[in-house]
Amino acid sequence: MALSAQQIPRWLNSVKLSSFMTALQLRKGFQRPGKTLLCGVFAQPHASSEDCFLQWGFRTYRTSSMWNSSQSANSSRREINCAQSTLLPSVNEPPQKTQKMPGLDSELSLEGLDDVPPLSPLQPISDEEAVQIIAGPPLPPSSVTLRDYVDHSETLRKLVLLGVDLSKIEKHPDAANLLLRLDFEKDIKQMLLLLKDLGIEDTQLGPFLTKNYAIFSEDLENLKTRVAYLQSKNFSKADIAQMVRNAPFLLSFSAERLDNRLGFFQKELKLSVKKTRDLVIRLPRLLTGSLEPVKENMKVFQLELGFQQNEIQHMITKIPKMLTANKRKLTETFDYVHNVMRVPHHVIVRFPQVFNTRLFKVKERHLFLAYLGRAQYDPTEPNYISLDKLVSVPDGIFCEGMAKASIQDFEKFLKTL
Repeated sequence: MALSAQQIPRWLNSVKLSSFMTALQLRKGFQRPGKTLLCGVFAQPHASSEDCFLQWGFRTYRTSSMWNSSQSANSSRREINCAQSTLLPSVNEPPQKTQKMPGLDSELSLEGLDDVPPLSPLQPISDEEAVQIIAGPPLPPSSVTLRDYVDHSETLRKLVLLGVDLSKIEKHPDAANLLLRLDFEKDIKQMLLLLKDLGIEDTQLGPFLTKNYAIFSEDLENLKTRVAYLQSKNFSKADIAQMVRNAPFLLSFSAERLDNRLGFFQKELKLSVKKTRDLVIRLPRLLTGSLEPVKENMKVFQLELGFQQNEIQHMITKIPKMLTANKRKLTETFDYVHNVMRVPHHVIVRFPQVFNTRLFKVKERHLFLAYLGRAQYDPTEPNYISLDKLVSVPDGIFCEGMAKASIQDFEKFLKTL
């Protein structure tokens, strides 16, 4: 009669106890080396059906809660068959062959098919599979050029497409570490959109980023704050775009510094708000460069060259580069024009372009006019030669319109110098 599923655990406990006592008696009667089964119980080398029942019974008891009702019925029939052979065989009875009972692994092997673990990266593969593996070039651990990282970095590839010259950027020791850590979508794209919104053209982005790659280390909100400050001072988008193109580091300075610079030029040069704005639009480097050359040149104009404050205002509003020009160049040009060419201060103030011209060009043309007897720079005298035209027109127009000579004569004269 088959046992019900509820009676199996109690029946197993009673059978397990009787089997355990039988095994101990067997051990005392036969002192032979055996094999350990469970909890110190030994069995004969030729295990009986009772030993099979012990092994299988313990496993069955441990996993009985996992079986369904149909498996429980099949297990009950197996247990009854094994229970009929639990008595020890007599000494004269030949040993029976051990019946191989199904283990837990074989019973549950089909249940684990859906839970196959993933392949290990250390699992050996065949030669055919190894040939099909395509490995990319390894990332160089160190390099003196960014070119070696272009194939590995999407950010560098897109910057190259924008026209950024990596050969110039890589000369800065911190540039490579900065660019290789950036993500184009998260760190660069929004800044590019901000620059384009200001009016920077696509063809101008490459040169701009080549000079000021460090703008990527700036916070986007800070950049927007600086743009908003300039707009609050009545700088138009076109003005800001022009300033950013000519002074790429402009947006890298805080709004407080920009405000201090504007206040400095307005106060020191005694300019109006509009003239101050026009001055920095034409030369935005005044907002980003050092103030020392500016302060030194202001002293040179007043103390060494003898210009008045209003004369200095007039000259720098026409030629802003005079504020940052080399001190030696300023003094040498003034000395030659004023002391050799005999041009008075008020005429130089009207034509300050002479300070923005190479001195050897001024000398060549003045000496040729003096050779021809036409070096006349006083606007009240006949045959007046304008300083503006003297330094700005091409050689052909200079010879034909001012010197009244051929360009061949001018070239022959230059060979005599």
